[in-house]
Amino acid sequence: MEANLATFGGSIVVPYVQEVAKESLKTVPKRYVQPDQDPPFTSYATSPLDIPIIDMERLLCGDNVMLELQKLDSACKEWGFFQLINHGVRSSLLDKVKLEIQEFFNLPMEEKKKLRQQHGDIDGYGQTFVVSEEQILDWGDMFYLTTLPTHLRKPHIFPMVPLPLRETIEAYAVEVRNLTLKIFDLQARALKINPEDLMELFKEGMQSIRMNYYPPCPQPEKVIGAKPHSDAVGLTILLQLNEMEGLQIKKDGMWILVKPLPNAFIINVGDILEMVTNGTYHSIEHRAIVNSAKERLSIATFYSPKLGGDIGPAPSLITPQNPAKFKRIGVVDYFKGLFTHKVAGKSYLDVMRIEKEES
Repeated sequence: MEANLATFGGSIVVPYVQEVAKESLKTVPKRYVQPDQDPPFTSYATSPLDIPIIDMERLLCGDNVMLELQKLDSACKEWGFFQLINHGVRSSLLDKVKLEIQEFFNLPMEEKKKLRQQHGDIDGYGQTFVVSEEQILDWGDMFYLTTLPTHLRKPHIFPMVPLPLRETIEAYAVEVRNLTLKIFDLQARALKINPEDLMELFKEGMQSIRMNYYPPCPQPEKVIGAKPHSDAVGLTILLQLNEMEGLQIKKDGMWILVKPLPNAFIINVGDILEMVTNGTYHSIEHRAIVNSAKERLSIATFYSPKLGGDIGPAPSLITPQNPAKFKRIGVVDYFKGLFTHKVAGKSYLDVMRIEKEES
């Protein structure tokens, strides 16, 4: 029986950063100052440290299918991130998404507040993972929507999204869902596992969308747009909405700035996929940094298993030589734990690990 997402928990209501940033600040309010973070730029992503680029057309047909499949497999094992080109999602739709999300964040604050998060809920305009009044806040706002399956959409939020954005998000959600399922199928082929191990879990899965807005900041080195974290889902598909870079991933102890290709998707392995692949594919810590010159916008689409399922290593991967490294847990229980857990690297995935018995 599927649960209402509202029962998972939610964030404490906090000030909107977009509003705070309009006050012509010279210094950052104390509540946003991150005293212990790594410097914003630890390393620039220059060759050979650019994240892998995967061509969807080559994965689906032609003479280089196996070579591209090996590239996909290697990207998921060694990076946990890749850029996907020729992905099949219409460029005209991507253009509409970019324009209309920018227009949404340009709306008067009173209009956006009509879609604000309600206490104990995640969907809406606000922030996520704020669990205490003492918590240092991210320098960014977001608009979060549960999109698929349609019966999980929040009746107090989704129908209130202004047109034409609502219709554009509906079309985008379907196309990205279809792409995500193709990627899962290709990953199953690359792993040489039973495709049903992934399809049974994800085919009727849960999709949510997070539209991110990171305003300019007078002291960008003192704040963070999104704290270092790995995504707790199966797969994340990110579209950069303007030309301002800000996504960094942690590779070999260094923060690497991702340089998005035009209209490419940046795709990353989530914690759930690391669990399902029994640690073969890796979710990677990443963060969003901000700057003093210009806002940054992006849209992340998260794909998770169906709520009635269980998460655990795929049965076809488990052997006496490769025992399960993660617990099996119900999807609902997993997400209830997630939304009451403070974001801190990969710490929530660590809770799911099976501790080795001492000999």
